[in-house]
Amino acid sequence: MRRWMAALGLVCAPWLALAQVAELQLIEEQVVDGMPAGNLSGLAWCGDALWAVSDREDDRLYRLDASASPWRADAEPFELPPVPDSGLPWGMRMRVLASAAVRGGEMDFEGLTCDALGNRYLVSEAHAGVLQVSPAGSAQWLTLPDSLVRQARVSGMLLNFNAMLEGIAVDPQAARLWLAAERERRGVLVLHRQQSSFQCTGGCVLFAEGGSEPPPQALGADPLPLGFTDLAYHEGALYSLEPNAHRVCRRAATTGDVERCWSYADTALAESRRYPSAFGNAEALWVDAEGAWIGVDNNGQARADGERRPVIWRFAAPAGGWGARP
Repeated sequence: MRRWMAALGLVCAPWLALAQVAELQLIEEQVVDGMPAGNLSGLAWCGDALWAVSDREDDRLYRLDASASPWRADAEPFELPPVPDSGLPWGMRMRVLASAAVRGGEMDFEGLTCDALGNRYLVSEAHAGVLQVSPAGSAQWLTLPDSLVRQARVSGMLLNFNAMLEGIAVDPQAARLWLAAERERRGVLVLHRQQSSFQCTGGCVLFAEGGSEPPPQALGADPLPLGFTDLAYHEGALYSLEPNAHRVCRRAATTGDVERCWSYADTALAESRRYPSAFGNAEALWVDAEGAWIGVDNNGQARADGERRPVIWRFAAPAGGWGARP
């Protein structure tokens, strides 16, 4: 009987983690001036400041000056090197070029992370690549394994335009790198550093899953696809930003299994903050011991109170810390 109950507990643990979803407490909300293209799509704390990236600009990062309100974004330009071949199909590459001609941002940088040395890493959704920008501002594409895209597509990921790599995380030593596939199907890929390149050890795909789920009750809408828009790494765990469910989930870094989730729906779905979209707009995540930063990509839309600039929320860490048991 004890063995049966233990086995049942292991099977039910992920569902219990999702069922016990506490609400994150908002500390502050800031709008950001100085990002003319808007579309904030990544956040990372590097050195002594929070940095951001826009998916409409291919040649700059932004250092966020929090000394006044609204915050000011100071651009750090870099020279973009030639893009390596990722192995994406020709038809998808052509759609990328056509889309960039209309909206801007051929790279479509959709995530930003930072290691302990201050190197910034940007994931390109359009080209399934990772750009490293040093603290001095020099940029180079990481050498990724040829099998990365192939293994992802065999697992059902990276098959649909504009539903590609959407999030990135790295451990402080830059020994492991995680990439999130956005939706239809969503999942996480993992790579390990071997000298000057990153390689898949025992396979590139950490996990992949399909399906849909109902949004928070306040929306009263039809089920939406399971999705990720960013990843963060903190104290040995991965954290996934899941915008349609309006939550952040802690996951095992070695398997991707969900351990616990926290909601930010009360903040995002307040009447004054709503956007005219059926999908969640949270795109950027950074987690530290004190809390979480979440950035909103408004995609050029104004929310109910008329605000069109990028918005960043600061949430307090859960009582007992991110690693506390539910």
